[in-house]
Amino acid sequence: MRIALLAITLLLSSCGFELRGHGLKKISFSFHSIYVRAPSESPMVTALKQKIKAYKLELAPSSDKADLTLDLASESMAKQIVALNSSGQVSEYEAQYHVSFRVYDRQQQDWIPASDISLIRDYNYDNSQLLAMTQQEQMIYQDIYQDAAQQLMFRLSLVKPPQPDSQN
Repeated sequence: MRIALLAITLLLSSCGFELRGHGLKKISFSFHSIYVRAPSESPMVTALKQKIKAYKLELAPSSDKADLTLDLASESMAKQIVALNSSGQVSEYEAQYHVSFRVYDRQQQDWIPASDISLIRDYNYDNSQLLAMTQQEQMIYQDIYQDAAQQLMFRLSLVKPPQPDSQN
């Protein structure tokens, strides 16, 4: 029994297995502080701020005290019916999330010009299990917000200061 457990542990550690998101802790950023400008404190903004702190970046209180400003122009969440069962009741939904953003420095130079992140999740729905379906829907939305925040952090890890235009 111990040998089987040891073999499984060795296989998992040698294959490069990592939990989702844990490999990204090693990324570095070309800035130290960031200000998040958002129309409201949405669940995605909250998740994003938590990730900023987790990556050891300073969350600046204003744009003039930050290296960069992340301007979240808009966020939208929609739910669409995808399928109906034989009784005409909803059996599947599609959750659609969209966020538009821009990243710039103190001189208003774009580090990331106006960009979008769009995420879609399909999920089954059973009207006879209303409480379970409500909890499932909330978990799906939380996953979408976390995924959007992680994608933003990944994009921020790739940005470099804009190069001045060379004039001939």
